[in-house]
Amino acid sequence: MAIGNIHSTESFGALDGPGIRFVVFMQGCPLRCLYCHNCDTWNPAEAAQHMTPQQLLEMILSYRHFIASGGVTFSGGEPLLQHSFLSEMEDLLAAEGIHVAIDTSGIMPLEQIQSCVDKCNLVLLDIKSIDDAMCQMLTGASNKNALRLLDYLEQTGKPVWIRHVIVPEYTLHEEHLHQMGKYLSRFSSIERIELLAFHKLGEYKWEQMRQDYKLSRIQSPTPEEMQRAKDILRSYYLPVHE
Repeated sequence: MAIGNIHSTESFGALDGPGIRFVVFMQGCPLRCLYCHNCDTWNPAEAAQHMTPQQLLEMILSYRHFIASGGVTFSGGEPLLQHSFLSEMEDLLAAEGIHVAIDTSGIMPLEQIQSCVDKCNLVLLDIKSIDDAMCQMLTGASNKNALRLLDYLEQTGKPVWIRHVIVPEYTLHEEHLHQMGKYLSRFSSIERIELLAFHKLGEYKWEQMRQDYKLSRIQSPTPEEMQRAKDILRSYYLPVHE
């Protein structure tokens, strides 16, 4: 039996998949995104809780009435870093008829996570950048595994919601957005695209960890800039969420 390293949980999540959801934030992430607002989840050894699948299931089931129209979302950190634990959780939740979503960066190799992806009901895939060089600049890693995962989701017909953070001076460029629109327009498995405005709500965590926050001078995109970004993707007939 795998032991899960849990950072925290949220019992009434409304932003991480359909309906009201129980959100499990898993500890540990191999990426180092410049705009990360959960940098306290990076180190796998700093988990707040160590739980067996059965222990976590019991906690989730105590909220079953509230998440009946939603389900459970595994986020992080990078939840698929703990794919053995996650696979066991998916089996338990499936037996209870509970909808499971995985919120992932797609950084993990498909060979390691394929079983977890096959078992879940929905993937929330965070595309950091469609351009590999930009992705490496933002996260320290390539986007190749994420795009390969997207291909696999298309091949298997697995529903996917795309998430993409709009960062001024990085991803807030019309050329970048057109490139992304053209790329994503060929995927029929994409049910929704969420453009998320960069914010600095987690900057204090970087300070507490004595890490250099390189985006301190960057401001959040304006509502007009966000609308323009959405309009560009919509021009490719993509299901951009308002």
